[in-house]
Amino acid sequence: MRAATSRRRLMAGVAAAAGLAGAGVAWWQYQPAPMLSGVEDALWRLSFDTPQGTPLAMQNLRGHPVLLNFWATWCPPCVEEMPMINRFFQENASNGWQVLGLAVDQPSSVRTFLQKTPVTYPIGMAGLGGTELGRSLGNLAGGLPFTVVLGSAGTVLRRKMGRVSPADLQEWAGLK
Repeated sequence: MRAATSRRRLMAGVAAAAGLAGAGVAWWQYQPAPMLSGVEDALWRLSFDTPQGTPLAMQNLRGHPVLLNFWATWCPPCVEEMPMINRFFQENASNGWQVLGLAVDQPSSVRTFLQKTPVTYPIGMAGLGGTELGRSLGNLAGGLPFTVVLGSAGTVLRRKMGRVSPADLQEWAGLK
């Protein structure tokens, strides 16, 4: 009887330790790494084509807080958070907020997707270069979605790996 109880306690302890280790690895994996030096200045010099083919210069957004969201049509969490990000844009545009969705995807896929699921915020075609830009901003795994909040002074205030939550957006709305 004692041996069975000891064995159960040992197994429970091993299971708990494995669970904590797994949670720790998952937490670590979803924490952005440090950004590359000079990436904020380089970001403001970039320009992206919209799905319609017109250029969208990051410089035009400078001086405003910006929510920069890296996404793709094939990414379920990206697609799930888009209506929430769109509401954030609609509710906060009058407060100076800008939102830019950077599609890490094929232009034809993005155009088809946006015809079925339009958003009111601008979309830039980042393509595979968007993955490299995300890495320079600390998303070393290249995972999507990845969101960066830039303050009106042009500096990175927040970065989030994975799907944004209403609580994230509420917190970020108070930033400038």
